Amino acid sequence: MYPNPLKQKLQRGDLVLGTSLPAPSLSVAGAIIQSDIDMLWIDTEHSEMTIEGVADVAVLARLKGVAPLIRVAANDPAMIMKAYDAGAVAVMVPHVNTADDAARAVRSARYPPDGRRGVSPWWCFAAGEDMGHVVKTANQETVLVVELESREAYENIDEIAQVEGIDVIFVGPTDLTASLGFIGEREVPQVEAIIEDVGRHLEGTPVIAGIAVGSGGVAAVQEKIRWGYRFFCMGSILWYGLGILKENLDVLRADPTSASKVR
Repeated sequence: MYPNPLKQKLQRGDLVLGTSLPAPSLSVAGAIIQSDIDMLWIDTEHSEMTIEGVADVAVLARLKGVAPLIRVAANDPAMIMKAYDAGAVAVMVPHVNTADDAARAVRSARYPPDGRRGVSPWWCFAAGEDMGHVVKTANQETVLVVELESREAYENIDEIAQVEGIDVIFVGPTDLTASLGFIGEREVPQVEAIIEDVGRHLEGTPVIAGIAVGSGGVAAVQEKIRWGYRFFCMGSILWYGLGILKENLDVLRADPTSASKVR
């Protein structure tokens, strides 16, 4: 599907719900896509996956109307360009701490005259899209997500949000927690206060607040929606599946035949 409607959903303030890809597998991606997600998060920063290794997944997602989001490992022009060329509708750039960092990411994400991205979107051949049309309109489809993962980024949020070309500021709670001196801890009040403030701070602005919610389920997402968040990665089918499997195993080991319920 070209163009993918992700950009328009963000501009309208619609809720965007996605989940992460646990393995670079077409069959796994195909199963996930059947869940009717808006976005598939493909992480090449904190996983063994590579941009080259997930190109087929990105194209499959596009063909099914799901927006592939690739998180690159650094704010590097070559990585950002390659992710979009592989088929990403959205690219997530980690550790964006200043407006200058954000502006550099925008230049890497956009074709001239808006940026400095080289022209060669090779995903078009696999997807059957006209490359000439794509390169002329890509800047209108391209979504750029920058991660807020430090105290410095939080202190600079206004300047970052004012950089033209930033669509989503995505809070990374784990690195943010480490930045504040609480590495390895969970549910730190100071971090929760920042997360809430970011959502409320960006609500009503052209920049959308995003976050990953790995625990707490639907209630945790609903809480963040009340805070102003509209862009979510909701865990992984691996962890959802493991949770259900563990529950079933516990039940069967405690009461294998359910004899206590037989009359």
